[in-house]
Amino acid sequence: MDKRGQALVEYILIIALISVIAIGLVNYFGGYLKDVITKTSCSLASEEYIEGDKPGEATCGKIKEVN
Repeated sequence: MDKRGQALVEYILIIALISVIAIGLVNYFGGYLKDVITKTSCSLASEEYIEGDKPGEATCGKIKEVN
């Protein structure tokens, strides 16, 4: 019998499993990842990092000047 078709199905199942795990991790840690990216972009733009109430709600704001 031809086993190439069986191997292809196994590879597709492995890729599907890895994809489901990756999507689940991004959904679970998505807010934290967004905050890390926001924090980095704030420092690059010389702005202040303002933490949000929930993960993923952080923003950048103007740096207050001290007189």
